[in-house]
Amino acid sequence: MSQAILSPSPRRRTPLAVLLGVVLALTMPVGAALAETTPEPGADTTVSWSVRPADTAQGRDRPNFAYELTPGATLSDALTVTNRSAEPIALDVYAADGFLTADGALDILAGGEVSTELGSWIDFDVPQLTLDSGESAEVPFTIAVPAATPPGDYAAGVVASMLVRADTGTVTERRLGSRIHLRVLGDLAPALAISDVAVDYHGTANPIEGGAATVTYTLVNTGNTRLDPTANVSLSGPFGWAPVGAGDDAPELLPGSSIQRTVEVGSVPPLGLLTVDVTSSGEIVSPGIGAAEASDPVVAETGSASTAAVPWTALALLLVAAGLIVWRILARKRAKAAHRREIEAAVAAAKAERAGGESATDAAATAPAPVTAGASPTP
Repeated sequence: MSQAILSPSPRRRTPLAVLLGVVLALTMPVGAALAETTPEPGADTTVSWSVRPADTAQGRDRPNFAYELTPGATLSDALTVTNRSAEPIALDVYAADGFLTADGALDILAGGEVSTELGSWIDFDVPQLTLDSGESAEVPFTIAVPAATPPGDYAAGVVASMLVRADTGTVTERRLGSRIHLRVLGDLAPALAISDVAVDYHGTANPIEGGAATVTYTLVNTGNTRLDPTANVSLSGPFGWAPVGAGDDAPELLPGSSIQRTVEVGSVPPLGLLTVDVTSSGEIVSPGIGAAEASDPVVAETGSASTAAVPWTALALLLVAAGLIVWRILARKRAKAAHRREIEAAVAAAKAERAGGESATDAAATAPAPVTAGASPTP
């Protein structure tokens, strides 16, 4: 799809079951958080209203609005708004583009922000209305799909809203609404991609016990249809040894949206090197009630990453043992060297002593005999 429904930042949504709710409660603070109900300034009553798809030729008892239209087509429908307060209330009614929040929830742009896709194709006949207590009104609207719209799925919301000013001067927008899912007919091109795969290993104090791995990855809907994806995370040591895995039921993705996922996997053996492979597949979601269509799964490319998975406790014990062995060997070598030096010194001393005795004996043997006085020489 050439036009992106969402902003480029990664966003998430709540589980698919929430998408099937009859009425979507959307709160968009303007400068402050919003409570479930907001008292009128100076009044004891609580302002409350409800919103749902009206029973029209487009359907009855619908959980939300869902259509299939061709480029250039138009369609009329209506929103039912009911005042459940004890006093009259005034509401603004508008439509806005949908996007996924960081936790995967479907939200719509705040009032005043400019929509560029489905939200801008919806026009309300009555943009403001005032309802007495208990009164209901059907608010008609028209969807006009531009003729040059690329095929694929689009999301928006139609809401009834009220600006509430607190005593502190903070202005908050309260709004309730229903989702609109539109499929513009044409060539559908579902596609998934996986990026930014990373893995972090957490060892334990027990050197023979497996640790835990935290795997993060980003799943991107690069096609033009809503997808219901599932992912499989597989971890293994060198040469694929000791594989372990876990599944990840990711939330539904709008075209052009992305979501970062985190998966914790336990009992991962510390084999020195840990490799993770992440694969994902998805099914096209029907524009109707949110069920996946009967179609071949869309398979994403596999993303991989590696990290060290070292048993640090065992390594520390091994280093201590190796240090003791080295110290013992060196101590033994030093003792042998000292003993050898003692022997050499003793031998040297013995040789020196012997050499001194032999020198004294040789000197006595070579000395001339003494001559006695008065003796006649032998003839």
